[in-house]
Amino acid sequence: MFKKYLYQIESALAWSQTKLTSKQFIFVSSVLVGITVALAVIVLKSFAHGVFVFATYINGIIKLSYINSILPIVGMLLTVLVINKILGGKLEKGTSQIMHAVAKKASIMPKKQLYAQIITSSLTVGLGGSAGLESPITITGAAFGSNFAQRYRLSYKDRTLLIGCGVAAGIAAAFNAPIAGVLFAIEVLLVDVSIAAFTPIMISAATGAIVSAVVLKENVLLSFNKQQVFDYTNVPFYVLLGILIGLITIYYARWFQKIEHFFSRYEKKPYKRALIASSILAVLIFIVPTLFGEGYESIKILSESNPEKLLQDTLFAEFQDNKWVLLAFVGAAAFLKVFATGLTLGGGGNGGNFAPSLFLGSYVGYFFSQLITLSGISKLPVSNFTIVGMAGVLSGLFHAPLTAIFLIAEITGGYSLMIPLMIVSSISFAVSKRFEKHSMDVKHLAKKGQVFTSNKDTNILSSIDTNSIVESDYFTISPDENLENVVDLISHSNQVIFAVVNSKQELLGVVHFNNIRQIIFSNFKVKYTKVKEVMLLPETIVYPFDTMEVVMEKFEQSKKTHLPVVKNGKYYGFISKSVALETYRTKLKSMTID
Repeated sequence: MFKKYLYQIESALAWSQTKLTSKQFIFVSSVLVGITVALAVIVLKSFAHGVFVFATYINGIIKLSYINSILPIVGMLLTVLVINKILGGKLEKGTSQIMHAVAKKASIMPKKQLYAQIITSSLTVGLGGSAGLESPITITGAAFGSNFAQRYRLSYKDRTLLIGCGVAAGIAAAFNAPIAGVLFAIEVLLVDVSIAAFTPIMISAATGAIVSAVVLKENVLLSFNKQQVFDYTNVPFYVLLGILIGLITIYYARWFQKIEHFFSRYEKKPYKRALIASSILAVLIFIVPTLFGEGYESIKILSESNPEKLLQDTLFAEFQDNKWVLLAFVGAAAFLKVFATGLTLGGGGNGGNFAPSLFLGSYVGYFFSQLITLSGISKLPVSNFTIVGMAGVLSGLFHAPLTAIFLIAEITGGYSLMIPLMIVSSISFAVSKRFEKHSMDVKHLAKKGQVFTSNKDTNILSSIDTNSIVESDYFTISPDENLENVVDLISHSNQVIFAVVNSKQELLGVVHFNNIRQIIFSNFKVKYTKVKEVMLLPETIVYPFDTMEVVMEKFEQSKKTHLPVVKNGKYYGFISKSVALETYRTKLKSMTID
């Protein structure tokens, strides 16, 4: 019955594709992608929330968080089992793979990502792993958009656009924040989008938000009702918070990578890695239960009037009325969050850093404002600082200040905190950018020269394979022959530059027509001048492993129109600057979404 219904839908879509214009079909596609992604969000969020409610109920009976500690071990081991037995032993994680697919794989994402992220992240995060569901949600959304486009044989531009639609719908549905969804898709993933391309992305984001709002209950989503009026006299404290959070994001990003690197030594022993990491995580959660799962429920509690509820059913329950103990608990949770998330993801679990960034930001905001208040320096609106802190960490870690500002503005139900959101987000971003050139998600790709989404030119160059523009059919000459042969080659071909090689095909030098122009009009000089007498040693050499950005830098520095390529110590061919620029222009045209 289901297959028959699905077949009817596909038939209707195939028919509509023949009747509608390409732009109209994209609008229809954006709605369908938005609905599909929203349904995936609903499944993930409902499962994770249900497990949290169950764990909280059990903890309330036994008065300690034993169940919280056990579930993450089960979840991570099950995740590893699924990856190895069902998913072929490998699962690509992190939103950076979306950027890589857009830049390097023609916006084609594998079909297994349609379900792999949902299954593994629900096991990891749903059963208490200290990570977020947003990264798996965006990957799933991107996979839906890409595979939908492949199904109906859409162009690269349209595939990329539908990937953006899927990502926007995922964020919009997860937070009921359509504006943030659109901004995240454009600011973080799609580097060059025209105004016309906004429309399908907005449609998809709005669709995802509507479906999510209709089906999901408000207590499942992250939302806030308690805010205080913005006071301009607190601006200096918001500036200090922005600086502090910027430094904390650097601490978080670097320690997270260290933890992941540490557990990479157990890559060939996935079950051992998962057991070790989850066991350490279990201890951390037993001591600080708020590290369990996404942590959104504790963020809500922290921003409300009774934050002491965080200490219920913990080892510190008897100190609920002591504000300094609560402050120390919140500070410890913020400090340990990077270790909890690093253990979860480094140990083989699946999730992302979006939710941890919001958790860390709210805890740092609360700690900072409450410390100032308890110290008697000034009485600050703690709930405002708790909320604004989330935008600061999100902006610093992901280098996405606009997404951070509008996401928090939307989930708080208004824009009364817009000024402090802008202050903290921009300062945090500036501090983080000063020490970390690339965002946390793309840093490892940037090191490999694979993708740089913050720079359009570099991103386009990274999509060009250096080997694809090497011209290896150039005539070569030997150093001991006279110029008669060179003149003959020039007169019977369009070649103006020649590689001088020995019998082993090793590059000895180059001869350019411009350098021998005066000689070739003298028959005597042509007949008695050896190639080795006029050849020039190559000042700049290109290697096949050089990225196109490196190649273009070599052209710029050398001021040459042709550069020789050496492969495995032997002459391989030439790269022409004009060919490189033409390839760039072609790529630019194909990658510009309009």
